Amino acid sequence: MSTTVETASSAVIVAIDGPSGTGKSSTSKAVAAKLGLSYLDTGAQYRAITWWMLNNGIDVDSPAEIATAAAKPVIISGTDPTGPTITVDGEDASGPIRTQEVTSKVSAVSAVPEVRTVITDLQRSIAAGAAGGIVVEGRDIGTTVLPDADLKIFLTASPEARAARRSGEIKGSDLAATREALIKRDAADSGRKTSPLAKADDAVEVDTTELTLQQVIECVVTLVEEKRTAA
Repeated sequence: MSTTVETASSAVIVAIDGPSGTGKSSTSKAVAAKLGLSYLDTGAQYRAITWWMLNNGIDVDSPAEIATAAAKPVIISGTDPTGPTITVDGEDASGPIRTQEVTSKVSAVSAVPEVRTVITDLQRSIAAGAAGGIVVEGRDIGTTVLPDADLKIFLTASPEARAARRSGEIKGSDLAATREALIKRDAADSGRKTSPLAKADDAVEVDTTELTLQQVIECVVTLVEEKRTAA
């Protein structure tokens, strides 16, 4: 039948960027699942390399040590949006990379240029290998990793809305402390020299402050479908 032609015309590469707590992961996974695209959480890869460094006695306060070790771990990301996986040296890392220890160190590790080079190369190879198209979410996808993506979306939300969402995800967390941590993370990610968090000039900005997750998903699905039609 016409399946192959349909797949070819619908093989879009979608870059979704934005700071923590804007709904990037939930939106990206849902959009990819709904449209039959692969999915890649690039933040998980930076968390994975940070977790590996902490586990292997690398001083994560030393950019030189981080740089030397950057190419050592083998990180493999599964791209099924309904059940994304990530392994480091063959070990399932999906749980351990979400700890507070990793969260507090990931900005410092991911700011090291050698780390970004290794992970960016990995991300580009995954995107290139996604024959049916892919949704890639992160902080520098539209600007650095995949500047030629078919569609770039930048999700934003007020610090208050983002903190409320994050606190809802983390049981027993303090709202004010969460908001403070998010603002600190934004400053670190936006201020780093290599591939800072930034909105691409040709990205569509979607403010999710007043939107439900379902509304954000519908908005992004519409944008992707419009891009597919235009292609």
